[in-house]
Amino acid sequence: MSSREDFLFWRLAHYFIIEKNYSLLQISERHDELWLENTSKKDAQVIRLLRYDLDWGNKLQRDIQHTAVRAENVRKHLMKRELTVLNLYISEYTPVDEYESYIRHPLQVNKKTTVHSVIIDKEVNSFGSIINIPSAIQLKDDYDDQEILAIKSAALNKAVESSQQEQQFFNNGKPFFTYAFLVIQIIMFILLEITGGSTNIENLIKYGAKYNPAIMEGEWWRFVTPIFLHIGLSHVIMNSIAIYFLGTIVERVYGRIRFILIYLFSGFAGVLASFIFSDQISAGASGAIYGCFGALLFIGATNPKIFFRTMGTNVIVVLILNLVISFTVPVIDLSAHIGGLLGGFLASAIVYFPNKRKVLLQIGAFLLTMIITAVSLYFGYHHETATSINSWAQHEIQKGQNYEKVYERLSNFEKTGKGDALTYFQLSYTELQLNKTEDAKKHLLKTIQLKPDFHEAHFNLALIYYQDDRNITKAKQHLKEAIRISDDKKYKEYLEQLNQLED
Repeated sequence: MSSREDFLFWRLAHYFIIEKNYSLLQISERHDELWLENTSKKDAQVIRLLRYDLDWGNKLQRDIQHTAVRAENVRKHLMKRELTVLNLYISEYTPVDEYESYIRHPLQVNKKTTVHSVIIDKEVNSFGSIINIPSAIQLKDDYDDQEILAIKSAALNKAVESSQQEQQFFNNGKPFFTYAFLVIQIIMFILLEITGGSTNIENLIKYGAKYNPAIMEGEWWRFVTPIFLHIGLSHVIMNSIAIYFLGTIVERVYGRIRFILIYLFSGFAGVLASFIFSDQISAGASGAIYGCFGALLFIGATNPKIFFRTMGTNVIVVLILNLVISFTVPVIDLSAHIGGLLGGFLASAIVYFPNKRKVLLQIGAFLLTMIITAVSLYFGYHHETATSINSWAQHEIQKGQNYEKVYERLSNFEKTGKGDALTYFQLSYTELQLNKTEDAKKHLLKTIQLKPDFHEAHFNLALIYYQDDRNITKAKQHLKEAIRISDDKKYKEYLEQLNQLED
């Protein structure tokens, strides 16, 4: 075998591994065949190097076909939609018979894997332009064993070092807090079930679900407690599965302490986003789960080679599927998912990776996170909506107490001009309880002005007109309107009473 071609084989391996950041996928026992991979390279994601002195064209053809089959298996292993393979033969001579037709056009497998074959022999001096290798690679006619061994050792040592670094990247600690969070949320689910049910709104509010009116009243802990509560068995099962798979990966990469910070801040960010954009009562670890997605995407942003070599495609596909579901299923709190995703990405940028520092990036991410959080909190606390205030008022009224408190808060909100029909109706209810009859009548009239088919408002007006104004005509007028809108038995009974009084 020619020492010149042996040296060139390892010089090319050295170039691809060290200078182009290719990773070693496979190496033959005789060290005469290498498979290298770098999925960030679009022109050649996989390179196969073969040191073999070619003799006959039909052998070359069979080898190319065999290489294409193996390349398709590599594509499936890497989970790539398409794969481009550069198949390089380092040979002292080209085959003695016809072979050009075998390498003239690339060979495709299933229209997904494309294999380009190139022969580099002693007669080829311009191979750099063929496979994009710099002309700086100069070759002598002969090399001794020490020169070949030196270039070979450098290439393989770098490949081993890169492999060890990748392994260490995913081995910064065994998962512990992932399991701890799982246990906590399962315990809380059982507690919810035995104390009233995990789908019972009152019970969820009692144990700390995200409830905007309560947060507005100063119950700031509701930005965290919803992370550990779930609504229904299917909810807790699905989120537990997601935490188990995503949390363990994130905790292995970032370590335990960083994982806690990422998980909790992501959950907080999800609740905060929901607080701003949704008035519905909500609970669940979805924000924290999407934060784990954000942490994995941060790996892709900072370490694209490791990310796409290991899990990148899977993470992106699963994330897209989950986002599609979030956008299309109305009951899902989309704002919490997006908030958690952003929170996880920012938290990862702040804590960064174990034993590594990027001070400017970390400080910048911290300042940006603080600004976004402060602005979001200010907006949330100064942007109360009719839906949230109505939900709170209804909850308080059902408890049958604190009418003064409800009246005061509804009155202040009514002055902002953002109240709707339900706001005025509930305000009128508290006024009736506090013997503010004239104010109640005024707000009931405003209610039916905003919503003419609000039959409860018509009925309450009928009561006021008869009991306080002794105006049976107007009372019957509103009763008839209430009966027209709703076939409620009590409306008909009250109308009969008024008709009997007139008789």
